[in-house]
Amino acid sequence: MLSPKLEEALNQQVALESFASFSYLAMASWMESEGFEGTAKFLYAQSDEERMHMLKLFHYINEVGGYALAPAVQAPTIKFDSYNEVFKLILEQELKVSSSIHNLLDMANKENDHTTFNFLQWYVAEQREEEAQFRTILDKLKILGKDGSGLYLLDRDLATMAVQKAATEKPASN
Repeated sequence: MLSPKLEEALNQQVALESFASFSYLAMASWMESEGFEGTAKFLYAQSDEERMHMLKLFHYINEVGGYALAPAVQAPTIKFDSYNEVFKLILEQELKVSSSIHNLLDMANKENDHTTFNFLQWYVAEQREEEAQFRTILDKLKILGKDGSGLYLLDRDLATMAVQKAATEKPASN
C-alpha cells in the first residue's frame, strides 16, 4: 500500500506527464503550421508516448492500493519563436521530468517502498534515453545553424524516427 505522501507525489507525476503530452501536442501543431510535417509527426508521437507514461503511472497507483487522480492540466505554450526554441524547451521539460522521477525514487527509498522504487527504474532509463535523444537533436541544430536545407533533412529524419518508434512501441497495459 502506498503511503499518502508517496501517493500524492505519484499523482503529481501523473500531472507532469500529462502536461508533457499536451506540450508536445502544442509543439507539433506549431511545427505543422510552419511546414515541418516530419517534425510534427515526431512530436505527435512524443505526445502519445508521454500519455503512455502518464497511464502507466496512473494504473500503477491504483494497482498498489492508491487512488490515481485525473489531473487538471495547465495550458502549454502554443507559440514559439523558432524551430530551435522548441527543442531547447523540450530538453528543459525532460530535465524537469527526470528531476521529478529522481525525487520520487528518493522518497520511495526513504519509505522503504521497494515496489515503487523498482517500478520507477523504468522511468529512469526512459528519461536517460529521452534526454540523450534531445541533446543529439540540439547538437545537430548547432551544426546546421539556420541552414534551410539542413532543417529540411532533419525534418525528414525526425519523420522517419517517428515511424520507427511507432513500430516498436506497445500501448500501456492495464
